[in-house]
Amino acid sequence: MKKILILGLLSLMLCAPAFAGRYAGDFMMIGSGVRALGMGGAFSALADDGSAIYWNSGGLSQMRDSEVQVMHAFLYGNLASYDFISYVQPLPNDVSIAFNVTRLNVSDIPYFSEKYLVGTNVDQRIHNLDLHLPGIPDGHFRSTDDLYQFAFSKNIKFGANMGWQFFEIPFELGLGGNVKFIQRKLRENLGSGTGFDLGIKLRTDMSVLFDEDSLGDLHVGFNFQDVAGTTISWDTNSEIRDEVLFNTKVGVALVQPLEKLKSTVTLAYDYDYVYDGTDHYGLDWNYDDKGNLRLGYYDTNFSCGASVKVYGVMLDYALITNPVGITNRLGLRISF
Repeated sequence: MKKILILGLLSLMLCAPAFAGRYAGDFMMIGSGVRALGMGGAFSALADDGSAIYWNSGGLSQMRDSEVQVMHAFLYGNLASYDFISYVQPLPNDVSIAFNVTRLNVSDIPYFSEKYLVGTNVDQRIHNLDLHLPGIPDGHFRSTDDLYQFAFSKNIKFGANMGWQFFEIPFELGLGGNVKFIQRKLRENLGSGTGFDLGIKLRTDMSVLFDEDSLGDLHVGFNFQDVAGTTISWDTNSEIRDEVLFNTKVGVALVQPLEKLKSTVTLAYDYDYVYDGTDHYGLDWNYDDKGNLRLGYYDTNFSCGASVKVYGVMLDYALITNPVGITNRLGLRISF
């Protein structure tokens, strides 16, 4: 019964056109990248690995190496799977391009014959035993949500004269955008749409700004998702289209080296404006570029994670709490 209830909730939240505008694009809100999600989704300002194509495409051009990133997530007691793969390629002139594929798959969703529903209301079905749904469904179906993103990013380096006589403050401004193609399948029906995201990332060296060698870098990020009004059209006779809500992510991060401890500590904060607004808090500790521990918090949910470098490959793990159940995410990052 618990499985049926959870699958029912998933099918409503992720698939039902009746909730267009609220749930139409919610599978894209799950987030990508084990490292980013282990930090509670506070990543739009940092955005310095392959998942930046989702969090803030402006950060892609500040990456120095090519990277392949893969993630697999077990959602809601293994009732759903969530997969992500991305590739980032830096080019000359501080330009980077990237693409990714994301899929949410929900299998074994039960369905029941319409004869149990037609001509009745909820109260009748609750109080009349003859109208109760049978324990065995008439069948099962599968729902898949696919997202394809292609991104371009340009990094601009400049100095800002802050009024001091002898030096300028160095800044790096990453400007990026991506086009995304959405495909959703619900039983025999297919929905598709196209959207656009824009990202801005600003980075500066605080040791220059405050004339203190021990200080690290300050990152500020803005990510504008579905800026052109993304809609999903279905291959049915209905003229109703699912509208994906516009969202803005704003973030700030401080990356502070601790040379005596051979470590780097990152503090990050994000705010999502969609719906009622959500605060995201993240903490990451890196030791000698060999491994990481991280914590995160958002919307009453906690997250934690770890990374370890093995033969040049970074292996990532994250655990995230959720009202429906704990989710586990595994991933790897290969830079070259």
